[in-house]
Amino acid sequence: MRVAVYQFAPEFGQKKKNIQRMEDAIQKAKAELVVLPELCSTGYQFVSQEEVDALCEPIPEGETVQKFCRICRKRGIYLVGGVGEKAGNVVYNSAVLVGPEGFIGSYRKVHLFFDEKQWFTPGDRGFSVWDIGKAKIGIMICFDWIFPEAARSLALQGADILCHPANLVLPYCQNAMITRSIENRVFSITANRVGSEARRGKDRLTFTGGSQIVNPKGDVVFRLGSDAEEIQETEIDPPAARDKQITPKNHLWEDRRSDSYL
Repeated sequence: MRVAVYQFAPEFGQKKKNIQRMEDAIQKAKAELVVLPELCSTGYQFVSQEEVDALCEPIPEGETVQKFCRICRKRGIYLVGGVGEKAGNVVYNSAVLVGPEGFIGSYRKVHLFFDEKQWFTPGDRGFSVWDIGKAKIGIMICFDWIFPEAARSLALQGADILCHPANLVLPYCQNAMITRSIENRVFSITANRVGSEARRGKDRLTFTGGSQIVNPKGDVVFRLGSDAEEIQETEIDPPAARDKQITPKNHLWEDRRSDSYL
């Protein structure tokens, strides 16, 4: 299965422009699955509830998801990307899975980071996995990386690939996702953004780039630079994530001692 990440710097509030940039990049790829950053159409650093309400959108009816659907139908691919979701009077930091037949599902970020707590409601649906034929896809978003339970919940449901849209500013995640892949024996695809945002007197946030794909043995298949705007793709073998045999006498799931864990 051919998979890709697109790493770029969205312009805050410029949804149409950001969506067009993503479409242009995807046109250059031959991947069957493309993972995009967190809040990839809006930008990250909101400064008012009015901005949040104006830029977030219903899922799947909103313009970002509908454009993703058109891209996927046209190219016969799957996309995972971060979208600000408006659900009635509540907003979530969400991500969607879209395919050739249209919208498949969405995930609402469970673990909110820093000022996200000011604008978004924590996710209320837990973690889900979707079967797209060649692979089973699980979604986590950015700060979910620091909680091993997030990746483990997806792996226990049979995820072959952890799709991980992100807007990372801390320096630890890329290496931590190597561990998430090893301890669950799954592929992980982290799609981070680059650039920085400093809006209306807020401290500047500088995003770390380093988008990467890691295999179930913890090998970094590739990692992009800290400031490069590019799409990169590679071949992976999803069935490799279904082999949980660590040694001839150790099996990841059979050796779990859930009776001993808090």
